[in-house]
Amino acid sequence: MGKNCDDGCEARAINHAPTHRYRRILWIALVVNAAMFFVEIIFGKVSGSVSLLADAIDFFGDATNYALSLWVLGSSLIWRSRLALGKGTVMLGYGLFIIIKAALSAYLSATPEPFLMGGIGLLALAANFGVALLLYAYREGDANMRSVWLCTRNDAIGNVAIVLAALGVFGTGSLWPDVVVAVIMGGLGISAGWHVIQRARLEIKTGVVQKGEDARAH
Repeated sequence: MGKNCDDGCEARAINHAPTHRYRRILWIALVVNAAMFFVEIIFGKVSGSVSLLADAIDFFGDATNYALSLWVLGSSLIWRSRLALGKGTVMLGYGLFIIIKAALSAYLSATPEPFLMGGIGLLALAANFGVALLLYAYREGDANMRSVWLCTRNDAIGNVAIVLAALGVFGTGSLWPDVVVAVIMGGLGISAGWHVIQRARLEIKTGVVQKGEDARAH
């Protein structure tokens, strides 16, 4: 009881950070993302926007992410880190897929409908911003909690870009703003996935949540 409390103590405290409130937030995020997946997959096809379709796939991935996070919420750090390693790999693969999809859209030269694209982008931004506010307090947890936060943060950034792309499509009559935003979203997925993989591998190796290192990285 009289031992000094160094970084290891802080890591153990973070390891037990998940609470009933966090569980409720994950359930809210799961429902919101599942609903937005269906909205964007429908209107992405109707509008012809590759960035909306990319975001729809992202919503589906995030809904799965939240479901898996709920599943391992009470598990040990090692199991949460192993799950985070798998999720980071999926995030990285998603980013690569989106970039390929954007290249295909550019090849087909299909210009999206900007008003529908922008309206759905605003709806998605409101959904992701609300979830991001709920998750902000849990952004510095273990790799699994960090992956949840990064997904939500990147989604909100992507939605802002979609709205700007819709304005660009409207102003230029070109498909390129839509394609460029899709590529940016793919790049964010690759970057976040790589970060989660590296963090999860470190946690698996050391058994410690590297909060200080994560703060320096961001």
